[in-house]
Amino acid sequence: MIRIGAEVKPGDILIGKITPKGESDPTPEEKLLRAIFGDKAGDVKDASLKASPSLRGVVIDKKLFSRAVKDKRKRAQDKEDIAKLEQAYQSKFDNLQERLIEKLFEIVSGKTSQGVFNDLGEEVLPKGKKYTLKMLHSVDDYTHLVSGTWTTSKDTNEMIADLLHNYKIKENDLQGSLRREKFTISVGDELPAGIIKLAKVYIAKKRKLKVGDKMAGRHGNKGIVARIVRQEDMPFLEDGTPVDIVLNPLGGVPSRMNIGQIYETVLGWAGQKLGKTFATPIFDGATLDQINAYTDEAGIPRFGHTYLYDGGTGDRFDQPATVGVIYMLKLGHM
Repeated sequence: MIRIGAEVKPGDILIGKITPKGESDPTPEEKLLRAIFGDKAGDVKDASLKASPSLRGVVIDKKLFSRAVKDKRKRAQDKEDIAKLEQAYQSKFDNLQERLIEKLFEIVSGKTSQGVFNDLGEEVLPKGKKYTLKMLHSVDDYTHLVSGTWTTSKDTNEMIADLLHNYKIKENDLQGSLRREKFTISVGDELPAGIIKLAKVYIAKKRKLKVGDKMAGRHGNKGIVARIVRQEDMPFLEDGTPVDIVLNPLGGVPSRMNIGQIYETVLGWAGQKLGKTFATPIFDGATLDQINAYTDEAGIPRFGHTYLYDGGTGDRFDQPATVGVIYMLKLGHM
């Protein structure tokens, strides 16, 4: 199988495979091969998986699935493999936490703790003590810490919240990968009838966004990229943060009659500030009072209404705009 990280272009072999060849009249090329290498040269044919004519990208993952055949020896081997796997992943967890502690110490070095608590309300790092490496190493589990009370600086607390959020994502990825690999060893892969092994290669294609491309949100709101400008020319918030994308509200809100995208915009911004994720049922969504409570807690304007400033002139626009955080997707067929 092709290695992870390899660049793929049309015609490249992704998975090498040979299969037995049935009885048929040999071609002149096959006759030549048999004359050089003997009869064995004609017993098999090349059945390798090759990249299609339009396929260009980078291999990001590869997986080989096989049907489990269990006997006493295999079960003993599986037990040994699982122990080695857990040991290898424990080393990955330790390295991940060590990198987190190093980055945390760079941020909080010389600062005094304001009292750090976990999800259960227990004080993990006492208030009034200066942060040290020994103090940070004393924390057993960083995934259940409540961010926001590390220091007296709001900006520092936001940096720590982002750092812990990224750590949780990576830790969850490792946990999921460990569970999948343990399941594969102990149970085996579920394959269709008649298939002994199944190989998959995952290839990432890079598509640069350009004028004319079609983009869509998750609420039926779609549109065409009309203009791409430098980051310096984009409208920006009062604190200087530029927006990534400007949407025409006439084409995405009234025509779709779906205010779910407004919910996503406002709650997405509040969730980013608070380090929370939100899920809302179809017919029992959040009320305005609940949304206002979260936006007030996050310290952002209600309904995301805030004034933007012209990136070219620096002048404030006459009317406030709805600002927030949403998912925008580039359609795959474009």
